[in-house]
Amino acid sequence: MTRLVRAGDGRIWTVRSRLEWTDPVVEEEFEHDVTGGRIGAIFMAVLLVALFLALIVGRPNDVMVPSWLLLAFGLLVLFFPARWLVRRPWTLVAETPGGGDELPAERWVGSVRGFFTARHETSRAAKHLREYAVPDREGDGPLQPVN
Repeated sequence: MTRLVRAGDGRIWTVRSRLEWTDPVVEEEFEHDVTGGRIGAIFMAVLLVALFLALIVGRPNDVMVPSWLLLAFGLLVLFFPARWLVRRPWTLVAETPGGGDELPAERWVGSVRGFFTARHETSRAAKHLREYAVPDREGDGPLQPVN
């Protein structure tokens, strides 16, 4: 998502958000990155599929498998990849080349998780730029100035 916003002081800002396919390493989340990983998730997915196939293949011939059970399994298998995709980190950037001699160039960068949060924070930054000429007036948002 990219938006051009005219700030309250007359400068033109570019506010954009970009999906990140890898998790950025954040200092306070370091322990969580060390534990866990893809191997455990892959092992659990393979085990879940193997158990479900054993349930279906190992059943007696006269037992009918209800369609809702197959639907429930399909939804369970699709839930985790969908959740992974929706909760990906997004990088937010608000920058301006400046506005003449008295208004300097600025760049603000931040990171959020989730598509809806990224959309909300992009809209919030655009609103703050129009009203206050800075992307984050209160300082409680994800955007921080970069020198």
